[in-house]
Amino acid sequence: MALRHVTDVLDLLDHPKAGGPYIKEALAHREFKGELLTREVSTEKGKTDFVCFRFPGRRGKTRGGDAPTFGLIGRLGGIGARPERIGLVSDGDGAITAVSAAFKLGQMAARGDVLEGDVIVTTHICPCAPVRPHHPVPFMDSPVDLATMNEHEVLPEMDCILSVDTSRGNRIINQRGFAISPTVKEGYILKVSDDLLDAMEIVTGRPAQVLPITMQDITPYGNGVFHLNSILQPSCATPSPVVGVALTAEVPVPGCASGASHPVDIEMAVRFVIEAAKGFTSKSLHVYDPEEFSRMVELYGEMTHLQTLGRKGTS
Repeated sequence: MALRHVTDVLDLLDHPKAGGPYIKEALAHREFKGELLTREVSTEKGKTDFVCFRFPGRRGKTRGGDAPTFGLIGRLGGIGARPERIGLVSDGDGAITAVSAAFKLGQMAARGDVLEGDVIVTTHICPCAPVRPHHPVPFMDSPVDLATMNEHEVLPEMDCILSVDTSRGNRIINQRGFAISPTVKEGYILKVSDDLLDAMEIVTGRPAQVLPITMQDITPYGNGVFHLNSILQPSCATPSPVVGVALTAEVPVPGCASGASHPVDIEMAVRFVIEAAKGFTSKSLHVYDPEEFSRMVELYGEMTHLQTLGRKGTS
């Protein structure tokens, strides 16, 4: 169970000065084994702290092994919208899930439960992010752009990525809890991973929920087309397969709404990503079929142009 980790992280990040130093201080008093790196990045819109947790695996690449590396990204604009809104906002659940999973993985490692491969967890912590208009409900903005987020959060060592993002501000999926997207790789939207569906149903005890996505969603922000949200923006910056893990609700909830985080839903998402990490690093869980992907490329060509802003001069 990870509920204690989730409630601890909710309390830790519900602070107007939350950031990397607060997390480091909290870890000094916890049962934790792993590495944490933080970096503050500032722009004219404000500042945020990027955090990166690393957990070496039993047969991980950092130890000269051949086990694949699992990447987990908490994707968001900000955990707070101060001074416009006081407290944690709905948009922050991606960071809360990622940090909670890191706390749990660090505790597991300290107790001797080390995964087969390396695990890297990245996100950013911004308690004072701006808000921007979006239909059907307002979105959280960020002090940094998506290219900067991808630079700090999408690391080349990650052999697969689960990108966790609050996805309540829509009318596309109307179930409370979390959902997973189809796998996205190099501009292709592939079939939903059966192994991830199995893991999701085991963790939740309910039928799996799938987040519908479109071609627009896997293209970079800044190209002038509609995006459901930023959940699949990491796929624009890596050749590795990416799956979105969406925190969802039965009604549209603004990303800038406070009081909207559900600890039990986040805890289920934490257990899910940890089970995915166990399976992927031990090579018993697959997020896509390499042979089928190769066949798609052979038949229809590369789709990597969808990872770019497109033709020069288009708006």
